[in-house]
Amino acid sequence: MTYTVAVSGASGYAGGEILRLLADHPDIEIRTVTAHSNAGQPLIDHQPHLRSLAHLTLQDTTPQILAGHDIVFLALPHGQSGQYTDALGDVPLVIDAGADHRLTSPSAWDAFYGGTFHDAWTYGVPELLVDGVKQREHLRGASRIAAPGCNASTVSLSLAPGIAAGVIDPSDIVSVLAVGPSGAGKSLKSNLLASEILGTANPYAVGGTHRHIPEIRQALAAAIPSTGSGTQGGDVRISFTPVLVPMSRGILATSTAPIVEGVSDAQIRDAWESAYAGETFVQLLPEGRFPRTADVLGANTALIGLAIDRAANRVTVVTAVDNLVKGTAGAAIQSMNLALGLPEGRALSVNGVAP
Repeated sequence: MTYTVAVSGASGYAGGEILRLLADHPDIEIRTVTAHSNAGQPLIDHQPHLRSLAHLTLQDTTPQILAGHDIVFLALPHGQSGQYTDALGDVPLVIDAGADHRLTSPSAWDAFYGGTFHDAWTYGVPELLVDGVKQREHLRGASRIAAPGCNASTVSLSLAPGIAAGVIDPSDIVSVLAVGPSGAGKSLKSNLLASEILGTANPYAVGGTHRHIPEIRQALAAAIPSTGSGTQGGDVRISFTPVLVPMSRGILATSTAPIVEGVSDAQIRDAWESAYAGETFVQLLPEGRFPRTADVLGANTALIGLAIDRAANRVTVVTAVDNLVKGTAGAAIQSMNLALGLPEGRALSVNGVAP
């Protein structure tokens, strides 16, 4: 069966990456692409690397144009998806790459985003531990999926195994992330100009203000066996600091948490080995090895390195992802495959691009 697809926000980075991956999906027909200010222009003018889609023209983003497809991807700025999802009730599968349907807590939405709150959809991180099972079990047959925030899913995949196994304390997490500017979208911003980011590293959203914090707390709270997915992250405390660095793509997340008293080094490493054994797209590296962002560019992989710092009594987890693939578009398509009953890895690669 071939599924017809519409992609909104198709002139942006996330929309373009969704299209790049879908273009090689044998079960997908990309029928419609939409935008706002760029409507009426050829897609190829904004995504010149998508040569196989040169025949498509960007249309207006309206519920009427998006309706009538088997699948709709929304790659819109935060706070803009909800106005369309409410009107797409007849579309069998809708996948939102924005934040509008990620959070379960209206108060968390108000505190970090503001505006109209929309109900949470099935969270699109298949390998994440939730209530003792992998999130992929909740994605099978889903009709509404919230693709993750790239920073949030990277930190959550880094620490969920240790929390679920009870070997680290989730009340004192520290995460510092080196991130590329493509995560901020394609809109022109003076702080993202080449002259502003080349040759420097710039922290932002410092002091607990980043919008992905409630998403991380929600995801990690769901890994705590005694609380489950109904919590709002009350048992999870995190100091989260992103740092903008001069690479177009990529996230390198360094996260630490205290070791629970009485836990052995073998138990710690086994928590991560057991959680990701057999996983295609989340891989724990051998002891003493740590990933680089260069190793995951263009790939749907999260590579994880684990260190046990007994002097500080903390576990250190270093995770690398491509923010546009495993962090956004790849996670969305992996989740789509599960929802449709297709092979989970279809049209997705573990191989990056080098040099």
